[in-house]
Amino acid sequence: MTIGPDEVLKIGHLARLNLTEAEVASLGKDLNAILAYVETLNALDTAGVPTLAHAAEAGDTWRDDAPRPSLAPEEALENAPRTGDGCFSVPKIIE
Repeated sequence: MTIGPDEVLKIGHLARLNLTEAEVASLGKDLNAILAYVETLNALDTAGVPTLAHAAEAGDTWRDDAPRPSLAPEEALENAPRTGDGCFSVPKIIE
């Protein structure tokens, strides 16, 4: 299967692209190379290969929820431009 200039123009139109003749030729060459690669992949025997959702298996990435030392409230508010009642004070943005 090959993609001709008319199909490249149709794809460009669907993507709202104004393609020049040089771009049509270049994209046609690239798309045909992609299709040739997919045909090569389709020729491979994958009968014994399990279906995967991801190429690399990721295990549990969550850390244990354990208490850790943190900043004291006074230390956290130390460099704040404005504070009030032991909290950060910010301008009201919703009226």
